[in-house]
Amino acid sequence: MESDVVQLLTAPSRSVHQHSEASNTISAHYPSGVSSIFGAALPDVVHALTRRRKHRRSIQFTAILGDVAVIAAGYSLGATVRYGDPFDAQALNTIAAFLPAYLLLALTQHAFTMATIARARTSAPRASGALLLAIGLVGLVAFFLQGVSGVSRGVVGFGTVLAIGFLATFRTWLALYAHRRLGEVTINEIVIQDEVEADVRPGSIVLDAARDGISLRLDSPAMLDRLGHCLHSADRVVVVCSHHRRANWVSALKSSNVNAEILTPELDEVGAIGLGQYNGAPTLKVASASLSLPDQVLKRGLDLMLVCLALPVLAPLMLLVALVIKLDSPGPVFFRQPRVGLGNRVFHIYKFRSMRVAQNDATGSRSTSRNDDRITRVGAFIRRTSMDELPQVLNVLTGDMSIVGPRPHPLESKAEDRLFWDIDQRYWHRHAVKPGMTGLAQIRGFRGATEKEADLTNRLQADLEYVSDWSIWRDLGIILATFRVLTHQNAF
Repeated sequence: MESDVVQLLTAPSRSVHQHSEASNTISAHYPSGVSSIFGAALPDVVHALTRRRKHRRSIQFTAILGDVAVIAAGYSLGATVRYGDPFDAQALNTIAAFLPAYLLLALTQHAFTMATIARARTSAPRASGALLLAIGLVGLVAFFLQGVSGVSRGVVGFGTVLAIGFLATFRTWLALYAHRRLGEVTINEIVIQDEVEADVRPGSIVLDAARDGISLRLDSPAMLDRLGHCLHSADRVVVVCSHHRRANWVSALKSSNVNAEILTPELDEVGAIGLGQYNGAPTLKVASASLSLPDQVLKRGLDLMLVCLALPVLAPLMLLVALVIKLDSPGPVFFRQPRVGLGNRVFHIYKFRSMRVAQNDATGSRSTSRNDDRITRVGAFIRRTSMDELPQVLNVLTGDMSIVGPRPHPLESKAEDRLFWDIDQRYWHRHAVKPGMTGLAQIRGFRGATEKEADLTNRLQADLEYVSDWSIWRDLGIILATFRVLTHQNAF
């Protein structure tokens, strides 16, 4: 039995029902009764959950001690560089001031939860952010109390850079270690299959209700006792059962003191994302704003700041491009076209005109192709260098667009003679954020004519990834990466 438990812990992708020897010892029928019949029932499951919880606590304790150690090391190394002594009073004063504040703020920021620790992309920024907040808080208190003596700005500055670097490295290693120790699922997750089989992800512990003696009977205290012991150390329980069994499972799980859920695959049809309430009746949430109000303010602030900084540089260039367009061919300088924007609302995008007026495509029903006879000589150059997009700074100023977001498409855009939304109904989901002058799809090379359906699906996948995982840091990264693709083989 012990070997089965060890195998379960070291290879979490194997479910309990794969341990045939252990399963044979726990499949007996248990009659109703008030006395506890748990005894040795399902010892492999209980032992596995207990061991996994111990491992998780050990990892969380390591996170606390490791953070303290690397922060202290950063400031000590800073003092060594500045004064030649890692135990200089300047370093000790800095560490003594920052560490308590860091631990308090890191706890409030949930930096020591397993959900955070197991994701390096979340763990390192959250820990680093807590340290910066701690430095700011201590600095603010010291300023008002006029107690800044005994702390070196050199040690604080250089030590902070080192501490953040050490934190990021340590947290990245700890995330990898946590997955090696616990598997893909870092929480104690139990899946109960009751007359219905489910597609179980690696790392979940699987119980079969009939085989493992927990077929739900609300008139059996003994069975409920057995179930309670099975779930005692679980963090999450997912029950997969037929529709007529759900009410009983809900009654039993409400008293289990664990986070429990009932798998309802039929909700896939409506794409429910949560539960709500209207006038005392439950509702299914099917959509939410992709960006919270603070995130919207942050993104809008970044747009306005960058446009205002860039306009003094861009204005002379835009005037020059406008002049050359006017001299090259008759017609207006700007091209104005309806595009689909935020919330599927149509707006008019501004671009420098690159086609002859008589051949402009107002609805975008025909994609631009290589050696397109509609494009003027100047138009070919400004399209190849992406300068035709510069007037979209006006759309950013008016709020119709953002600097970064899914590129807005004309109303009748097609691939292989099919409208975009006919190819993939998820197409409309990309409009949950403002369209952008550049985007994730563009820096990945997905631009130019949509000749094949794959051209659309590749861009759509990148757009949906951006919508679901937005951050200000990703926007900044996309902006920097855009300079590498201003000229592109598909820009025509």
